[in-house]
Amino acid sequence: MPELPEVEVVRRGLARWVAGRTVDSVEVLHPRAVRRHPGGGADFAARLAGRTIGAPQRRGKYLWLPLDDRDLSVLAHLGMSGQLLVQPTGAPDEKHLRIRVRFDDSTGTELRFVDQRTFGGLSLHPTVTDAADSAEGLPEVIAHIARDPLDPAFDEAVYHAALRAKRTTLKRALLDQSLISGIGNIYADEALWRAKLHYERPTAALTRPRSQELLGHVRDVMNAALAVGGTSFDSLYVNVNGESGYFDRSLDAYGREDEPCRRCGTPMRRRPWMNRSSYFCPRCQRPPRASS
Repeated sequence: MPELPEVEVVRRGLARWVAGRTVDSVEVLHPRAVRRHPGGGADFAARLAGRTIGAPQRRGKYLWLPLDDRDLSVLAHLGMSGQLLVQPTGAPDEKHLRIRVRFDDSTGTELRFVDQRTFGGLSLHPTVTDAADSAEGLPEVIAHIARDPLDPAFDEAVYHAALRAKRTTLKRALLDQSLISGIGNIYADEALWRAKLHYERPTAALTRPRSQELLGHVRDVMNAALAVGGTSFDSLYVNVNGESGYFDRSLDAYGREDEPCRRCGTPMRRRPWMNRSSYFCPRCQRPPRASS
């Protein structure tokens, strides 16, 4: 599933190609693509037609397109395989095209939502106002999601206090979207490897300097991924022009089971973790004593 860097790459593409354009018509080609919209496909299409799209916004892994008078936003759920593509009008339809948005201008491009596995979708939601957010507001259904570490308004002191109070383990905390948003399995493993911290280390024992150091590594790895278009292991994650990112070539931990640690040469290990896998160096990232 796309994490913060991948969603941000898509947001930047939409900001370039879609912001400021007025919707002419919407074609919903599969009902599951609008299943989160209570009114269904016909209502979604009717309410979006004639509206102008504002500057695309993101919080963590969530992406939305605010509409002209800021009362509504189009929330995009990319799911496992959702793609928002800007394609030439008249280009052949993708096999898994679910929604087509045409605009009333002469630029010759349209917005398409393509989703092979149909776990994602688009939906319209009322927005709420947050003085610390952009003037565009955010959909009320994601107002409970915590800020992400690249957000200028992210409060490190508040995060550290919440981390200590949570009394959980580090990787669980990094993936907890009520504490910090945008981090998934890949970037959690990468940041923990850089910080030399084991994923099962208790958060209650984490000092403020170590917490700040870990956040620094989270930001560094995400910015590095952003610089190369994100992480793509297959053709399902692409930017709005259909291009894959290639941060998978620079991964230090994730997916490197039995390969030598880039720091000490010890073979990397993989352990099952919450229906996922955790990758770590057994020498650089020693488990807490209670778990060993």
